[in-house]
Amino acid sequence: MSKISPCLWFNGEAEEAAKFYVSLLPDSRINHIQRNPIDGPAGKAGEVLVVDFTMAGQEYMALNGGMRFEFTHAISFKIDCADQAEVDRLWDALLSDGGSTHQCGWVRDRYGVSWQIVPSVLPEFLGGSDAAGAQRAMQAMLGMTKLDIAELRRAYEGKSAA
Repeated sequence: MSKISPCLWFNGEAEEAAKFYVSLLPDSRINHIQRNPIDGPAGKAGEVLVVDFTMAGQEYMALNGGMRFEFTHAISFKIDCADQAEVDRLWDALLSDGGSTHQCGWVRDRYGVSWQIVPSVLPEFLGGSDAAGAQRAMQAMLGMTKLDIAELRRAYEGKSAA
């Protein structure tokens, strides 16, 4: 059990969101659902109050807090992706049912939570020993919404798109 875990605030969608999030990555599961013991500001007795869940081995809490607060890009979740297929799969899943895209690999899901879908090789391109290559890769990334590993590699290596 983690000593610190993020709490995501929802207005009635905590269980739905947690189920969606655990469907995205291996080593993810719903751990516990706590229901309201009484009627109160967060809902009626018996409705879901808190969902404790694990996503990719990290513990989270989803709370139905009784009112809507908007999530911002100031807090986001970065997913390290092994390859383009994983980037594509997660990108599409997070966009489903009302998500939106943002520059440089950022996506906001249907609940308003911000995610960074980042290929594992990105630090190699942006921080590699070739400073000119890193600059080209950064310029390429700034022009992308979903990150394209092949295009980032071509930019780093100074090759034009085929």
